[in-house]
Amino acid sequence: MKFSIRPVHPQDCRDIERMIRELAVYEKMADRMKITYEGHSVVGYTLYFYTYNTWSGRCVYMADLYVMPDFRGKGIGKALLASVAKVCSEQQCARLQFSVLKWNKFSLDFYLSKGAQDLIDAECWRFICFDGEALENLTLEAP
Repeated sequence: MKFSIRPVHPQDCRDIERMIRELAVYEKMADRMKITYEGHSVVGYTLYFYTYNTWSGRCVYMADLYVMPDFRGKGIGKALLASVAKVCSEQQCARLQFSVLKWNKFSLDFYLSKGAQDLIDAECWRFICFDGEALENLTLEAP
């Protein structure tokens, strides 16, 4: 199967929204979806940004990697992951980090087969989040 990996363009917004919605359904979190758009021609995407690790330096955090179900198993996810890794390398980032839902064994096994390490197992790290009311309450404590 032929496909291309490229940066996102404004005209891709409909496809990206559709795939984010599909990802939300897959991850059993469709009720959290707030953005809307319609249409499609793109079949997979990654969403990532730069972050910083105290010990390692500059890193990339991959928030999403998604391939439409009909296009899985064709090397697209692997190519997307490798493309983000290439950006990481080109920008001299020390790490590529992301989160995986614990029930998503298929994805976890895929990442581990590529050499990723589970930081809960390796370093005992937990992923922590403040949102909604908890975030609002925390802001009230700011000086």
